[in-house]
Order: sequence, then structure tokens, then C-alpha cells
Amino acid sequence: MSDIPENDQHMPLVSHLTELRTRLLRCVAAIFLIFAGLFAFTQQIYTFVSIPLRQYLPVGATMIATDVSSPFLTPLKLTMMVSLFLAIPVILHQIWGFIAPGLYKHEKRIAVPLLVSSIVLFYTGMAFAYFLVFPLIFKFFAAATPAGVEMMTDITSYLDFVMTLFFAFGVAFEIPVAVVLLVWIGVVDIKYLKKVRPYVVIGCFVVGMILTPPDVFSQTLLAVPMWLLFEIGILFGGLVRKRGDEEPADSDAQPPAPLT
Repeated sequence: MSDIPENDQHMPLVSHLTELRTRLLRCVAAIFLIFAGLFAFTQQIYTFVSIPLRQYLPVGATMIATDVSSPFLTPLKLTMMVSLFLAIPVILHQIWGFIAPGLYKHEKRIAVPLLVSSIVLFYTGMAFAYFLVFPLIFKFFAAATPAGVEMMTDITSYLDFVMTLFFAFGVAFEIPVAVVLLVWIGVVDIKYLKKVRPYVVIGCFVVGMILTPPDVFSQTLLAVPMWLLFEIGILFGGLVRKRGDEEPADSDAQPPAPLT
């Protein structure tokens, strides 16, 4: 029995745009609903995120706010970003709902694990940054502070710093998913990925140097996991057949347009 799309109806462009708008509105609504639920805890959220730095501040030292509105706006900004991160499963679900009707059944069997893995890996990267990378970085900075200089970090600068690292590690942990996707759609193959492995390792350290503070510890803590995740991607990519190798027997059947 041939593997054919579940629905071969075609939708006009206006219908596509209407559904896209609907799903975007759902994503925005999810973010603001989560934000509304977290609004009362903005101060506590910032306190929790700042723990990795505050535990290494000198005795008697505190974080500071150099702008009049920072004590209010900075925790609010952090809460909005946390709401965005927490809404990622909803956002990816809406993306999946938009593209899934246009996939064949054998393609869905690959796409669903990739979707779930991307969510888990993103959160794993953020947790890795918070529980392992941040303490090591701030311990290093505290130890490197010159004599006579008191370490007192501005809360807005701290937020920008940790958000950059959260995003960097979250995206870096998506490497296995990216590798599997590239193999699946036929952009690269496993032999080519193994051939360019030395360049990938160098590239991981270059990315670590760009995205992390200028110390060897944080650079290595980003580069080494990226390289290991690349190897994991190669491992799983070898189990995936290139898209098109399992095309349906009915060559006239075309994937349907997304349905609402």
C-alpha cells in the first residue's frame, strides 16, 4: 500500500495567510498568558536568575541599579523573556500544526521526534548554562578582580549577559537536530560531515570565543558540548534516510496544503 498524504486538498493563498495569522496570534497569546501568570513574581524570578553571580560577590557587596527605572523594568524584561522561553513548546506546536498536513506519514515519523528533541535540547542547554557554566564564569571573574576594586554588577548589564548565554547555549544544544535535518533533506551526507569534522571542531571554539566572555573556561564549556552534540548528530543522522528515498509509490500524489 502506497504512502500517500492524508489529504490532497489545495488551499488558496489567502487561506494560507489566514491560518498563518491565526497561529501567530495563538503564539503571542500564549506568551502573554504566561507573562500574566508570572507578573506577580518578577522580583523573585530575577533573584533566582542572579544567584550564580550573587553567591560569588564579596562580603557586603551587592548588585546595583544605575538607572532610575532599572529596579522595575529589568525584572519585567526578564519575566517577558522567561515567558517567551516557556512558550516555546506552544510556538513549535503551532509551527508543526501549520506544516504537518503537508507531510507524508513517513516524514511525520521523523519530524515528530525532531520536534520533541528540539524542545528538550533547548531547555537542557539553558539548564547547563545556569547550573554549570554561570558558577564557573562568575567564580573566575570574582577571583580575577584586582585588589582595591569592589565587584558590584549593574542589574541590567547582568541581564543582558545571562540572556546572551542562555540563548547561545540553548541554540548550541540544537546541533543534533540541525545535523539530522540537513542529512534528511539531502543538503549533506554523513561521509561529508565526517570529512569536515576537524573544521567543525575549530568552528566550535571560534563560536565559543565569540559568544562567551574572554576566558578559556567559558569558551571551552560551550565549544566542547557543541562538538559532542555534533558527533551525536552524526550518529543519529546515520540512521535517517534522505528525504525522497522513501517517496510514495503514487508519484502524482502531492503533499496537501496546510489546513486549519
